Amino acid sequence: MNEFIQTLSLGGPGPSIAIKDTIDIAGYATTAASRALADTPPAQQHAEVVARLVMAGWRIVGKANMHELAFGMTGINDYTGTPQNPQDATRIPGGSSSGSAAAVGLKLADAALGTDTGGSIRGPAACCGVLGLKPTFGRVSRHGVAPRESSLDCVGPFAREMSMLVAAMHAITADFDTHAARAWLGACKVGIVQADATREISAAVARAADVAGCTAHATQLAGLAAAFDAGLAVINAETSRAFGHLVESGKLGADLDVRLRAAVKTTGAQLDAAEQIRRQFTAAVNQALDSVDVLILPTLPALPITLDEARGGASVIAMSSLIRPFNLSGHPALSVPLPIAGSSLKAGLQIVGRKGQDEQVCAIAARFEAALAA
Repeated sequence: MNEFIQTLSLGGPGPSIAIKDTIDIAGYATTAASRALADTPPAQQHAEVVARLVMAGWRIVGKANMHELAFGMTGINDYTGTPQNPQDATRIPGGSSSGSAAAVGLKLADAALGTDTGGSIRGPAACCGVLGLKPTFGRVSRHGVAPRESSLDCVGPFAREMSMLVAAMHAITADFDTHAARAWLGACKVGIVQADATREISAAVARAADVAGCTAHATQLAGLAAAFDAGLAVINAETSRAFGHLVESGKLGADLDVRLRAAVKTTGAQLDAAEQIRRQFTAAVNQALDSVDVLILPTLPALPITLDEARGGASVIAMSSLIRPFNLSGHPALSVPLPIAGSSLKAGLQIVGRKGQDEQVCAIAARFEAALAA
């Protein structure tokens, strides 16, 4: 069972939850699923989100597997094993929170925590056919989470139902209003972001707005591609600062070795340009949200590729083209399973809201969940 690096039973009699292996659990090593960190001593105390879950009576059932060092989109890990995609075992589970998404999809846990620096909750959620939320940047504590410093990374929950996802957010967030996060009633205005995705997925997004009874209009979101590139520059620099020293260990997976050697070459000029784009794109998203309740667009531009294709060298960086930009801007974004006409696989519908209005994003997601299940 590759969904867990380690199984355990900690906490109370409440819902079961898996914890990504970048999040500290007292008494257990946080290895980020890397051979290079295998000798890390056990954490001395729980990450704040874990302490909150334990206090709330949740039952922690395991350290969830992941793409090594949370630096990859496939979820393939030749050291700890690759979690199974619950929708199709021949396809990638997505990264980097692969084990968290798979554990929820396979019903090994009621919920899971992951981290999202460049789409690493929403991407696996879409691949595995479950719900995944990247909260507003800074809304959920990252104390006790690796890497220790990040201007992009967010801790967030996976679940199979919005009610469980909301319960998890309530447990890990001091001021999360569960009443405001209940299913959205009344008028709902959405902006459908014009995005480069397959015809089938784009059609499914438009259909979802219709069946959910939302007033929808096409929205151009300036700077989406530039924000993707800028997000890559920032994650490369910050991951290099956190983990670049591990290249010298000779213990990294081949893909991580290549990526970290490239990441260290990120220049100060690239970062300065990225920060300017961050400001511009954040303003563009804020402006687009002025006239609608939320923005919607595909989570991923296409269905996940197969494990064989990924192992054969197929590029996966474009998987994050529609999710990474919202790490740069810091807006809350949630992926809801999206039925595709003529396919047994579900894609992902991404719902993006105003900063700090995670509850509204959840409420509108619950409306889409109900409509798409009807």
